[in-house]
Amino acid sequence: MLLVLSLFAFFFILLPLIFHLKYPEIRWNWEKINLKTIQFPKSFIWGTATASHQVEGNCINNWSQFEGGNKTTGEPNIKDSQVSGNACEHWDRYPKDIELIKNIGVRYYRFSLEWSKIEPQKGMYNQDAINHYSDLINKLISKGVTPVITLHHFTHPIWFENIGAFEKEDNIQHLLLFSEKVFNEYSDRVKYWCTINEPAVVATQGYFTGMFPPGKKNIKLTCIVLKNLLEAHVQIYKKIKSMKNGDAAQVGIVKNINHFDPWRRYSVLDWLLTLFLNYVYNTSSIRFLKTGKFKILIPGFLWISHKNMNACTANDFFGLNYYSHNHIKFNIFNKDFFELKFHSKDTMTDMPYTIYAEGIYRAIQEVSKLSIPIIITENGVADKDDKIRAEYIQKYLYATMKSIEDGYNVIGYFYWSLLDNFEWAFGYDMKFGLYSVDFKNQIRKLREGSETFVQIIKKNESKI
Repeated sequence: MLLVLSLFAFFFILLPLIFHLKYPEIRWNWEKINLKTIQFPKSFIWGTATASHQVEGNCINNWSQFEGGNKTTGEPNIKDSQVSGNACEHWDRYPKDIELIKNIGVRYYRFSLEWSKIEPQKGMYNQDAINHYSDLINKLISKGVTPVITLHHFTHPIWFENIGAFEKEDNIQHLLLFSEKVFNEYSDRVKYWCTINEPAVVATQGYFTGMFPPGKKNIKLTCIVLKNLLEAHVQIYKKIKSMKNGDAAQVGIVKNINHFDPWRRYSVLDWLLTLFLNYVYNTSSIRFLKTGKFKILIPGFLWISHKNMNACTANDFFGLNYYSHNHIKFNIFNKDFFELKFHSKDTMTDMPYTIYAEGIYRAIQEVSKLSIPIIITENGVADKDDKIRAEYIQKYLYATMKSIEDGYNVIGYFYWSLLDNFEWAFGYDMKFGLYSVDFKNQIRKLREGSETFVQIIKKNESKI
């Protein structure tokens, strides 16, 4: 009986207390923080970002295919059966959009190359598309804006999807050849290269929740795809570094950090679930990049183990995407065994998460284990009424500033996004843009809340 009581006390009292002390959920008293004191080093990188499928228009890829809905059930895959369509027509309007970039004072622009436009058929390259991006790069540079290229931002050609995409490690060679091709084309003018955007999002949303293409729900494939995306990053990095201009290039992966916190900090079940989710979504990737070893054990399902010691030296910088965190409550009656919960006192964004600026500080702490420079490659807010954008920007930049003051090596910040755009499974409903876009006439307008970002940049203007 004593043994039973001891075990009960350990698992349901002592263990939650240990977790509570080891993994605190940081909360600051914002009423005592002066947000007007935000200051950054003069060399700090200020930027904004887009992704090709979300802004260019007329893409024919795995995502446009997915937008057509579930072929078996006929159900839509995108909210209200929306499709990307013409998007922001950025493909044609980029010269004027570059002026918008310059007008807000940022000196860097992160954008992705649409693989499906450059290589619409396996091994067949479209020279017009190659020339298009070359012209985009030249015009950015002529306006004093540094181009930052992302090689894979969620989308790829249909032919690549048809052969299994990242479900098969052998398919990495196709992305590697594409990366080699475009690096040869643009590396004489482009210094910063992001390899894979948010591998954990691609894996979990495409193969666990089914919200991204290919819309599967298979936990084994989720882990395999994540492993293959991380491996793809390492191979691309090593290939680029071996090429002409490779030594001068700055190459890094882009990883979204989304912390999972227990809804009930006294519940061992909430704790165990969140620790597992954090490991799969965050820790496993960071550990691979630090140690070269990737391991995921899912009791009763599978054991995945992968090793590539080149991963330890496969980043010149870490691209950190951060938006918010999630409170998780274990619920055995829920089909996913958990549910998302929100505190009534928290400020909700239009996305299903809250303003939680302390989280970007926590994320910076976590990825600093890699001992390389950190660039915030995405951070922004969906706010159609433009009521909380200024607050969001101020608080997240304050947290970023505080991390620098506390000794963390953060060298840049990119606001997501330049324009309102096609927000994947949410369609056009989520308004992240510094500039609003009227999709009936493609008129762009700087939001009032975005002026906060412009003024902070002016105050801390880089002399690079």
